[in-house]
Amino acid sequence: MAIFVPDQPSFVTPSERDVWQRLVRQLGDDCVLLSNYRLSDEHKDHEADLVALMPDSGIVVVEVKGSHVWVEPDGRWMISRQGTDERIHPVDQARDATYVLRHLVESDPRWNRTRVRWSHHVVLARTPLADDFATPDCPRWQISGSGDLGELGRRIWDTTSLHRSDARPPTKDDIDLIREILSGRSLPAKDLTAIAEDRASLADRLTMEQAQLLRVTRLLNRVEIRGGAGSGKTVLAIRQASDLASGRLTGERQRVAVVCYSYGLAHHLQRELLTGSTAKRPAFVGTFEDLARAWGIEITGSRDDSDFWEVELPRLMAARAAELPPQARFDSVIVDEAQDFADDWWTPLVGALRDEATGGIFAYSDERQRVFARFGRPPLALVPLVLDHNLRNTRQIAQSFAPLAPASMLLRGGDGPEVEFVPVATADAIEAADDQVERLLEEGWEPKDVALLTMGARHPVQKERQESLGFAGYWDEFWSNDDVFYGHVLGFKGMERRAVVLCVNEHGTRDRSRERLYVGMSRATDRLVIVADPEVIRTIGGSELLERLGRH
Repeated sequence: MAIFVPDQPSFVTPSERDVWQRLVRQLGDDCVLLSNYRLSDEHKDHEADLVALMPDSGIVVVEVKGSHVWVEPDGRWMISRQGTDERIHPVDQARDATYVLRHLVESDPRWNRTRVRWSHHVVLARTPLADDFATPDCPRWQISGSGDLGELGRRIWDTTSLHRSDARPPTKDDIDLIREILSGRSLPAKDLTAIAEDRASLADRLTMEQAQLLRVTRLLNRVEIRGGAGSGKTVLAIRQASDLASGRLTGERQRVAVVCYSYGLAHHLQRELLTGSTAKRPAFVGTFEDLARAWGIEITGSRDDSDFWEVELPRLMAARAAELPPQARFDSVIVDEAQDFADDWWTPLVGALRDEATGGIFAYSDERQRVFARFGRPPLALVPLVLDHNLRNTRQIAQSFAPLAPASMLLRGGDGPEVEFVPVATADAIEAADDQVERLLEEGWEPKDVALLTMGARHPVQKERQESLGFAGYWDEFWSNDDVFYGHVLGFKGMERRAVVLCVNEHGTRDRSRERLYVGMSRATDRLVIVADPEVIRTIGGSELLERLGRH
């Protein structure tokens, strides 16, 4: 088995990981495999997906393409990405990176030797190639298709002898020195944060394209927007609230209320909406409980007093809504995560409208995220609109929780690292999850990008922070961008982090565990690690889900 550097490489696409795993297994014990090597010359930046350092053979730069690739009659290389055909230059990429790497090594003062064999190879991991395939810039022996992966190590090994017979094969001592020279550059891995930011920008753009729904439906005043996790519901809710309050949608400014259940989501909505000109802000943004306080109602029930929250409080709020003067009423009410609302919660919201017959009611919901034992529905007819695209999660993450999702969705979130499943006994899940957080930080994720979410008991760090900081201070930390966030899936609905360690520290027998698992898995946008007992996953999500996770 080949030596690989770094010890725990991270890959953006499953094809890169697959090719790396094959070469690690197929190359000899003295071979060294570098991954994601980035460097620059005076002209541009270069990146080598893989670099194979092979004693008695040579050094080969490997360029990996995972999506379907083909060559047009005029010689142009093409690839299909997210439904769009793009021109690519895989041979040029591999060849240019080879020249730059060779120059780096040969210009190092430690290299006082004759030239060794360098070459390049292109791997089309998802594209079958005919035996007689060839292009002017790439002979068949210098390219491998999906049918060649079983002998990829031998093909990479042979590339140098076929390509550079005028130079000598490197000795093991040569390879050790080349590795030392390249390692002196600290082998920088892919900038995970930059990649995540690029993908987030794409998701934002796609969500804004989806926002055209708001303009198309601007004459509808009673709408339920349904969508699975990652469909951009909260982003649309924020956009709609801003457009209604500023008058961009209807031409007239409205007095708007934006209401949700969870405090963390309310905090997020407030940060997004309560900025800029006060004349263009919604009149209210917060939880159902916050609205009660804004109306002067004293909260007397404890957190576990369901009778107070689902019967007494909405009764008091309905009575107060009936007394509101015209200037305190709303033209429209937007409810995010509407599946969390009880039946009676809708009564004061509708009662607070200036016109109960024509006032706007807009509900954003996902029935599969109904993690509380409430089954409230608005007491009026809403026109349903369905968001069937997943925009916020990588394809790998969205595919992993597909068996739990309400319906099939078109995955447009881009590619990312494979979802990782760490099998562990439930009693050891917290400790194992802590280890995974440390590993993510070692991979290069910033602490602000990482969250550890539990499904059972709260993590000790979460308990400590909530007790020392209070509820508001605890959620302020979420936005501080200083540290890893420790939370629970119930409080994280509507929120997201780039990298999430989901700790399934329960046995899967509590009510609505399936919904909780769905919420937890969908909170990661780019990197997801699940720590759980495999049988608990089977109990909660079924064999199909376990099989999906077990493949990685």
